[in-house]
Amino acid sequence: MTIERNWAGNLTYRASAVEHPRSTDELREVLARGGAVRILGSRHCFNDIADTDGVLIALDRMPVVFEVNGSRDAVRVSGGLRYGDLAPLLEAEGLALANLASLPHISIAGAVATGTHGSGDATGSLASAVRALTIITPAGEARTLARGDDDFDGAVVSLGALGAVVDVTLDVEPAYEVAQHVFEHPSWDAILADFDEVTSIGTSVSIFSRWEHTDLADQIWVKQRQPEARENTRADLFARLGAEPATAKRHPIIGVDPVACTEQLGVPGPWFERLAHFKLEFTPSAGAEIQSEYLVPRADAVAAIQAVRTLAGQIAPLLLVNEIRTVAADDLWLSSSQGTDAVGIHFTWKPDEAAVREFLPTLEAALPETARPHWGKVFTLDAAEVRSRYARWDDFAALASRFDPERRLVNPFLERLGL
Repeated sequence: MTIERNWAGNLTYRASAVEHPRSTDELREVLARGGAVRILGSRHCFNDIADTDGVLIALDRMPVVFEVNGSRDAVRVSGGLRYGDLAPLLEAEGLALANLASLPHISIAGAVATGTHGSGDATGSLASAVRALTIITPAGEARTLARGDDDFDGAVVSLGALGAVVDVTLDVEPAYEVAQHVFEHPSWDAILADFDEVTSIGTSVSIFSRWEHTDLADQIWVKQRQPEARENTRADLFARLGAEPATAKRHPIIGVDPVACTEQLGVPGPWFERLAHFKLEFTPSAGAEIQSEYLVPRADAVAAIQAVRTLAGQIAPLLLVNEIRTVAADDLWLSSSQGTDAVGIHFTWKPDEAAVREFLPTLEAALPETARPHWGKVFTLDAAEVRSRYARWDDFAALASRFDPERRLVNPFLERLGL
């Protein structure tokens, strides 16, 4: 038996084998063997969404696809490519994505399938940039769906339930530069009093806290496109927050060497060297960790953060860092920001999964009933409750049944959700 683990080491896959096809023909050959299969991305999920007791299929050795369209506003790329590998290819063409997640190590298909996001009031999740995608179904059939097609909005954030995403067409734009500032020790009362203004201060804004104190957050990271950046990124606002500009480079987790982080202190640089928090050549975040995240409608954000604040005494002993980010609304059926501008409340936990799972029901009960858990992270919310928070769940289930009528892609994760 081939034993594989996820990136954080908290999950050992049960698969009997891991296959790495080098072409679409080889992919079809693997699928033609029958039996249970799942598609494996860059292994940055913290739950068993990608697990199976059958065969895992990794797309990391498929041929690299990189095709810019004639109008230079879209690029077709291989699904197994990582964002960190795509970015310099785009930069060489003078092109850019609108956003990146906090780490560039994740695969495009995997990030899209789980609704992964970066931050920005006006910027959607990574999935919202998808213009088209090609899926090889378990039966070996190639299906291409484009924005505007009947099933497209259901096929993008797919939870891996439709097949292997071999290529994705993404919206792109002219390359740009970004400057990044860090501000320290802002007041929580002041943040929550002016939450909309705080999150609008930059192209991308993240609020970090270890919840060791309920009066002060640790840091606010502000990433601002150039030349639109305002002088000192609105020093007046941060004065009201009681925050001070960092005088040296910082890591989101206080006390950790910031060498792995992208450049700060307001020094402009290429979009892909600033929008992510971590550099591709380093292990991101803490490495050995567990992650959970819940996205709430913007209207419920302050109440959700206050709920977390009331649990600070229980959260802090388990926590490495909490990050709060914003995501613009989209129409994708299983996106955590479907139909609403959203605020993500992300927890990077210490690697004690038993203790985290024991606490999560308390956290989930305290959050607004509108909170949607990130598909690729650890949550304990009842499956029926999760389904109820997605108006198009039944439509998605029907779509998955059409793409995979033999249910070869349905694993324990999907079964628990009632698929």
